[in-house]
Amino acid sequence: MAPQPSSGTRPTRHRAAVLLIAAFLLACCTPAAPHTGISSSSTVNPGATDTPHTSEDSAADVTLPPTDAQPDYQLAGAYTPDPAVGVVGRDHHDPPAGGLYSICYINGFQTQPEEREAWPDDLLLHADGAPLADPDWPDEVLLDTSSSSNREKIAAIVEPWIEQCARDGFNAVEFDNLDSYTRSGGALSLGDNLAQARLFVQIAHREGLAAGQKNSAEASRQLHDSAGFDFAVVEECMDYNECQNYTAVYGNHVIDIEYVDEETDDAAGFATFEEYCHRPDAPSSMVLRDRNLSSPGSDGYVFRLCEE
Repeated sequence: MAPQPSSGTRPTRHRAAVLLIAAFLLACCTPAAPHTGISSSSTVNPGATDTPHTSEDSAADVTLPPTDAQPDYQLAGAYTPDPAVGVVGRDHHDPPAGGLYSICYINGFQTQPEEREAWPDDLLLHADGAPLADPDWPDEVLLDTSSSSNREKIAAIVEPWIEQCARDGFNAVEFDNLDSYTRSGGALSLGDNLAQARLFVQIAHREGLAAGQKNSAEASRQLHDSAGFDFAVVEECMDYNECQNYTAVYGNHVIDIEYVDEETDDAAGFATFEEYCHRPDAPSSMVLRDRNLSSPGSDGYVFRLCEE
């Protein structure tokens, strides 16, 4: 089957913000004791965490990703998954993968290039009188989550996207760029984005969708307890030695995407991934992809799973 046209979602990437996040946590937060008692059962109540959530958070039970399923990450365009795959991540403009656990991708903290006009100017973060762009992705502008009023307005724009994910048949939703505050020049804080994430998660749970934390390893405990995230979708946690930050909070409900870069020899990348597959700290759901998240038949396409 030929891949469907890309919806314009830019290939995702790991955000190297660990030092900034760690500094914030050391300055103002006392970590809770590690939490590893997450059941492998698929159905949970989102309110059943170490820190009680509001009634809005626990409005509906949600289904978590199966812990024994192999993943694929298809943000640059939907295509028929490999038969071994049981979990698929796709952009919210694309349909879910029929018969498989499907995670709906939403860029919740920055603008997507094709959705830039959906955002009023007063919801964009400004620096020196101009919208502040992500330095690595200059066609993405940071959203201003610094006030309660802004956060409510941002949630109102994202809400229909979440609702559409549910109507389309997705099982879960992930919200990218949780760490946008690390690129804000001090204008935003982790607390601002936690509060924004909490609104997103409440909407997702209301719609019966599990909510996935995207990256931000060092803030996993706060994101789980304060925002109510149910599982994690992470990038290169093996490469960055961060997987334990996620598994200590979410147990086996961690999906890791490792990457082969264009400048890296595929054979070397495959060998490294094979080593990762046999490490005891590896998440149970892990895939190797090319960083552009290409479709089968495209130049540079890479897809590899851990062998049983």
